[in-house]
Amino acid sequence: MDTNAPLLRTALHAAHGAAQGKMVPFGGYDMPVQYPLGVLGEHRWTREHAGLFDVSHMGPSFLVLGSKTGDAEADHRAVAALVEPLVCGDIAGLKPGQNRYTLLLNAGGGIDDDLMIGRPAEPERQGDLYIVVNAGTKDADFARIAAAAGAHARLERADTGGLLALQGPEAVAVAAAIFPGVEDLGFMTLKAFEFEGAPVLISRSGYTGEDGVEILTPEHTAVRLWDRLLSDERVKPIGLGARDSLRLEAGLPLYGHDLDSSVSPVEADLGFAISKKRRERGDIPGGARIAAELGRALSRVRVGLRVLNGAPAREGAEIADDQGRVIGRVTSGGFAPTLSAPIAMGFVPPAFRAPGMALQVLVRGKAQPAEVVSMPFVPHRYVRKAKA
Repeated sequence: MDTNAPLLRTALHAAHGAAQGKMVPFGGYDMPVQYPLGVLGEHRWTREHAGLFDVSHMGPSFLVLGSKTGDAEADHRAVAALVEPLVCGDIAGLKPGQNRYTLLLNAGGGIDDDLMIGRPAEPERQGDLYIVVNAGTKDADFARIAAAAGAHARLERADTGGLLALQGPEAVAVAAAIFPGVEDLGFMTLKAFEFEGAPVLISRSGYTGEDGVEILTPEHTAVRLWDRLLSDERVKPIGLGARDSLRLEAGLPLYGHDLDSSVSPVEADLGFAISKKRRERGDIPGGARIAAELGRALSRVRVGLRVLNGAPAREGAEIADDQGRVIGRVTSGGFAPTLSAPIAMGFVPPAFRAPGMALQVLVRGKAQPAEVVSMPFVPHRYVRKAKA
């Protein structure tokens, strides 16, 4: 990313100014880090009610198969085959209306991005995939996906519109007042709806550990949908500051911090994202490394830490064993409002991964006691529907 380039603006930029958002550079965009309620208040509001986030800087797109047969399963398998060589997930196995978290891998098994890939529910959209990548990597990701698709499919970027995340225990009830039927969606499912006659795509997912939805809307309706959601007294605008503290409590990694091109899915403790079927077929990028690490040839692993007293351990702080020997580094850290305690994530050798293991974090040269804890730090509250 060109750090000297002018900051981009989302379709909701003016709305943030009207809401007195404090703007900061993030992922090449001018984004709100907080509003007058403040990071702590916004964090707690989202945990208790419904927080509205502008995540339009992310990279939503559609991969559309060029030549469709009309056979839904055949068309889905054809488009899935174009992206599966890039990721570790089972894309061919997606059911209509199902969303999947997966990882874009390089030839060495490192993570070049984490992303969501969904199969639309609608019959007329079979042979299409809905793909959302991270803001800071989206141009490279889109180029790579388009190159893999070649002449067989076209990549349609949707990142000029609005992508709104509504999160919290009251989020789905708020959304259902505008989009009847959205309450029937289960976690990691998606469906098309309409707002003021315009098509919107809603997935029941998010990045806070709370129940909620993400809504993709065209640019011309983005501000009106934002305002409509905020007209509900259960909703307040939430900035990047609280988004980060919420995802940290949820134990969710952030690309460019907890994940990068050197970190494998196994090291990142994201084994659930590795398709067993594809691993057995041996067609995952960097499969030899991943297989070896699954066989315990592992040098580091992401863990959760609770700092027992002292200041929060931020990114870059060293992690030491109980004898003071440095064994790793913190990749994300801060104060957890829900727990009223400092927490962190970082990488340590596997021998130090067991919950309850006594460690130390070095903050401004001072050793502070910490212990390994299971993640998520705060339990997830996703809503999964029973399978028919």
